[in-house]
Amino acid sequence: MKLTGQSFFQAITFGAALFASSQVSVAQEAPSGPMVSIAVAHTEGLVLEATFIGRGKAIDKVDIVARVSGFLQDFLVKNGADVKKGEVLFKIEPGTYAANLAARKAEKASAVAQLKLAQIELDRKSELLRRESGTVADRDIAQANFQVAEANIEIADATIQLAELDLSYTSVAAPFDGRIGRANPSVGELVGPTTSPLVTLIRTAPIYVEFSLTEKQLVNFLQVHDASLENLANGSKALDVFVSLPNGTQLEEVGHIVFADNRIDPATGTVSLDVEFPNDNGLIFDGSFVSLRIEDNAPTDALLIPQAAVQRDQRGDFVLVVGAEQTVEQRYVTLGRQDGVSVVVDDGLVEGEAVIIEGLQRVRPGVEVNAILAGSATSAEGN
Repeated sequence: MKLTGQSFFQAITFGAALFASSQVSVAQEAPSGPMVSIAVAHTEGLVLEATFIGRGKAIDKVDIVARVSGFLQDFLVKNGADVKKGEVLFKIEPGTYAANLAARKAEKASAVAQLKLAQIELDRKSELLRRESGTVADRDIAQANFQVAEANIEIADATIQLAELDLSYTSVAAPFDGRIGRANPSVGELVGPTTSPLVTLIRTAPIYVEFSLTEKQLVNFLQVHDASLENLANGSKALDVFVSLPNGTQLEEVGHIVFADNRIDPATGTVSLDVEFPNDNGLIFDGSFVSLRIEDNAPTDALLIPQAAVQRDQRGDFVLVVGAEQTVEQRYVTLGRQDGVSVVVDDGLVEGEAVIIEGLQRVRPGVEVNAILAGSATSAEGN
């Protein structure tokens, strides 16, 4: 059973009913009026559902950019390939960065040697001062030179770390599992932080499907389910959500709302929600339009009558009701969604009342009729 999001929230407090035996008493002697067929309004519990149009949205999507400048040496995977976290995708010529790292290590070696000399000089000046053969000033200068040498070691360590980082950036790896698109540069092209991205990487599983509710739908939804946005998305109020692909195929996967925005967009009057699906088969794509079906967690009672009983005029929908005296009464009703050949009645009828479904053109309000339960052997012929 399908319905729009709007009718779902209007009918959310109801379930659906099936045809059952009549609860209207029918006179034992048939009146002299025209014969009509009737059906009885009954309630039955059904699981309500609503459908919405949603759009696939990757949980993680990133443009991979070269962090160092250089000529692109190699592209190690194919366009459109599925890749794993840490898998190397591109190689940038490393020679310049390897040489820079070697120079930084040599500078550290020099700084270590300078530190040793400073230590020897400090020890000598300290010993001379202890023997009263040197001055405090000489010892202090030696102490300062030693501290400078220590600082130079720290500087050398930092420059080595930077050089190692730069060298590591010549191997461009995937930051997470996903699928890459088409590579932008060609092998041999100069790339760097200011050039266009190397490629776009998208996480394909799991995936979000984003859809929107109007402000009225959202308020009705929360009131009906006695929920807040937080526990609707992450708590016990979470509803099962199913997805149908553009070709009409319904996936067996069950999704759940994992995010609801904290504000109404003033431009559209809607709030955005995300449903997460496992997407194990990769059939939901980032940017694709799909149909979402949301089901209640439990069935709800509703009042149901045949769609054939409903007529419409300028005032709205109405039915012809047969009362206890077998007379016809016109009754305006508020309808909810359809359920097969039947329709939910939100207001205007109560359980057990009989509505005419055949012979409508023969009667008018106030006329006495010969009412026969639809499907019985003596039901009215034709309309």
